[in-house]
Amino acid sequence: MPQIPTPPPARRRPWLIQGGMGVGVSGWRLARAVSLTGQLGVVSGTALDVVLVRVLQTGDPGGHARRALAAFPLPELADAALDAYFRPDGLDDDTPMRTTPRLRADGGRRAEILTVLGNFVEVWLAKEGHDGLVGINYLEKIQLATAPAMFGAILAGVDHVLVGAGVPGQIPALADRLARCEPVVTRVAVEGDEEPLAHRFDPRTLSAGPLPGRLRRPEVLAIVSLPVLAAYLARDEATRPDGFVVETSGAGGHSAPPRGPLTLDADGEPVYGPRDRPDPARMAALGLPFWLAGGQASPEAVAAARAAGAAGVQVGSAFALCEESGMTRALREELLGRAHGGTLTVRNDPAASPTAFPFKVAELPGTLSEPDVAAARRRVCDLGFLRTPVRGPRGLAYRCAAEPVAAYVRKGGAEADTLGKRCLCNGLLATIGLAQRRPRGRIEAPLVTIGKDLSFLTRLAPDAAPYTAADVVAWLSTGVGAAPRA
Repeated sequence: MPQIPTPPPARRRPWLIQGGMGVGVSGWRLARAVSLTGQLGVVSGTALDVVLVRVLQTGDPGGHARRALAAFPLPELADAALDAYFRPDGLDDDTPMRTTPRLRADGGRRAEILTVLGNFVEVWLAKEGHDGLVGINYLEKIQLATAPAMFGAILAGVDHVLVGAGVPGQIPALADRLARCEPVVTRVAVEGDEEPLAHRFDPRTLSAGPLPGRLRRPEVLAIVSLPVLAAYLARDEATRPDGFVVETSGAGGHSAPPRGPLTLDADGEPVYGPRDRPDPARMAALGLPFWLAGGQASPEAVAAARAAGAAGVQVGSAFALCEESGMTRALREELLGRAHGGTLTVRNDPAASPTAFPFKVAELPGTLSEPDVAAARRRVCDLGFLRTPVRGPRGLAYRCAAEPVAAYVRKGGAEADTLGKRCLCNGLLATIGLAQRRPRGRIEAPLVTIGKDLSFLTRLAPDAAPYTAADVVAWLSTGVGAAPRA
């Protein structure tokens, strides 16, 4: 049986966490590069089943996915995925990518296996050949994927699991049981039901082959926006994480809505006030390590965070634009050129995401940020990671505000809720060069997310030259001199 990577003998506490961004922007190459510097490299855990099968269908350049699959401890599952999806010569330009089965509350074993495989591959590659720390980032919103995704990452020896976009109270207990290869139950919120649906995942039923008796439990970091949620999670041993990432509205991707009634400014963006600012003193009082995130990309911010009692910072956008980022080179160069030229606009769009969380959208030509491009796209929901389970007259259904309007309304949704929604699943995959091909030569357009504060570029890359993940770490490390308070 192939050997599972041996994790480091003891976890070190990093002062820097590289953010888990988008779908594949924080891929294994980026996480590995950061981990090799001694800090916490993080892969994005969203849609890794689709990332894996699309990489295989494009011929798996470099053979990286196949090398990781060869290390998977249940080889018959890896072989089945290769037989189904690997195309040695890739696909013709006009051939659509083969779709993947969807996770469902009432089954979906094939989808669960691909989810396990995709998460194993990404973490295994990030950890290959070194003993540095590697984490994986999940969205609590995608509840049906949580257990199989975490199990695949744990099989590969992941050191940290970071979870945001919701209340990640279930994650510590899931980590405990999955590390013992035991069956788990995820409580899935179903709109229209008073009680959550109990969704069971049993690692032992994946294959007839034997599983390890016990794996190493990763540390769980809950991504929160305010101390009140952190205090709620910390008060009970069952929900208490091993630490927190306190993320403000300045971070890229999804951000929590403002506290209180939603108010929009003249540009149609949410207005955040004093109640939305982090309170390091209250976080420190909980007695668990925490990292500040959102607008922290400077040595001064690192020093200030540590002086305020934080273990350090989480930084995303500076890494999203580095050479190891999973974003396509063309999009990175466009972003960098516009940012250096002062012509880049990033909107915190309250309507773009089907999750109802505000979502940062970089306004770039040819992307879904342009109204004409978005309007020309035929609404289709063929990936469905952001679908919400709903209880309707015909039983359990799955609904996404970015799907075809008639389908959304038929499932009990309000047409008004579909206005301005973008298909994040397809748009984010296009951002990393894995766009779906549609009939008549149409290709899914990218949707690019980045933080609003890119002021770090004038110092990190003043001549607009390319830079690496190691360059980011080295620059930020000059702020580590301020030791955190005891």
